[in-house]
Amino acid sequence: MKYTFPKDFWWGSSASGPQTEGRFTGDGKGENIWDYWYELEPEKFFDQVGPDKTSRVYEKYQEDVQLMKQIGHNSFRTSIQWSRLIPNGTGTVNQAAVDFYNHYIDELLANGIEPFFNLYHFDMPLALQEKGGWTNRETVDAYVTYAKTCFELFGDRVKKWFTHNEPIVPVEGGYLYQFHYPNHVIMEEAVAVGYHENLASAKAIQSYHEMDLDGEIGIILNLTPSYPRDENNPEDVKAAQMADAFFNRSFLDPAVKGEFPEELMTVIKELDIVPEIQEGDLAIIKNNTVDLLGINYYQPRRIKAKETPIDPSHGPMPDDYFDYYDMPDKKINPYRGWEIYEKGIYDILTNVREDYGNIRCFISENGMGVEGEERYINEDGQIDDDYRIEFVTEHLKYVHQAIQEGTNCLGYHMWTCMDNWSWTNAYKNRYGFISVDIKNEGKRTIKKSGHWFKTVAENNGFID
Repeated sequence: MKYTFPKDFWWGSSASGPQTEGRFTGDGKGENIWDYWYELEPEKFFDQVGPDKTSRVYEKYQEDVQLMKQIGHNSFRTSIQWSRLIPNGTGTVNQAAVDFYNHYIDELLANGIEPFFNLYHFDMPLALQEKGGWTNRETVDAYVTYAKTCFELFGDRVKKWFTHNEPIVPVEGGYLYQFHYPNHVIMEEAVAVGYHENLASAKAIQSYHEMDLDGEIGIILNLTPSYPRDENNPEDVKAAQMADAFFNRSFLDPAVKGEFPEELMTVIKELDIVPEIQEGDLAIIKNNTVDLLGINYYQPRRIKAKETPIDPSHGPMPDDYFDYYDMPDKKINPYRGWEIYEKGIYDILTNVREDYGNIRCFISENGMGVEGEERYINEDGQIDDDYRIEFVTEHLKYVHQAIQEGTNCLGYHMWTCMDNWSWTNAYKNRYGFISVDIKNEGKRTIKKSGHWFKTVAENNGFID
């Protein structure tokens, strides 16, 4: 069967500043929470590889852009590092960073690749974290100033902006489940973080539109569908709805509809952990919704009614309202431990079409992390990652189906272009179209999937 995608479909990949740029003498970058946490506890990071040893895009961006062009990209998303541009989070702008991002943007454009720029990808400047990070209302104002600075510096050429990537992750990782610094387990703080991220996003959108720039601005959300164990069991269905409210709709509803989900508001009121909402906040959120929605999808969430006892030791948690369900016989990526469920991407796109006004959207991340890819190197030194080609193909079939049914999906970006550093996992699992040899000065080699992707982009689809 032939799968053809709409004209001008965005074919490309996604990355982030903190996961790719690296740190170099004289680059002027300030400390962020990842730099600090690595200095504090390097043993928490796989093979003790920290954010200073990422894929060195800061010095290799010209080579990288040529490789993107070679594998068929017409678009590419990355992020500006707040701590690179404004080293203390507020105050002086780092001219070396301005020069770097200008050169990077210009190089992309000169090679026919449209830059999509995200403003926040989990990398809070340390000076702001020391004052509470996203728990502190002042961070919202600092972020809006940072966003405006980016729009002023780069908005003449960057026409696709995003306020946050996966804003639920700093909530979960930093304030509930201990996989991001500062590793707190305090739901009241988690709620404040989520509220301030939502408010910061709306205020940045407001500023962007007030500046009358001729692009668009959105948000990137990891919309992990929550499936009940038994669709005919009302308790399972209710539990799945609660998981959805906590982890998806907490950002999706305000971003697209300008309001918070009722189920979530009911819970935080019952727990007496409503954040401080100042006069005018809710109107700002209501009136500054996104132009464009980026959707990240990796795996589904399987949910059942709460059966295990509630653990009171940390106070309230989202898991007090549901249990995870380990579905038998699921297809799984054994390296990452994640379920592979291709139809999930179709279900998300259908939901966005039916319940969120068919907002203009695109798949901004989807990918497969594999450990030990060197096992698949052929005699020519290329990694034959047929499993990645299969993964992307099967997801694209469902994206195509959703588009055929009317979903306003404009593109597909895989995570990621070249293998990059992934937080505490460092380089344990590789995701790229292009391999990076961190032991050999970051040498790049296109994988089989990269060559395959070029044919898909050139043909604006594929035959299967």
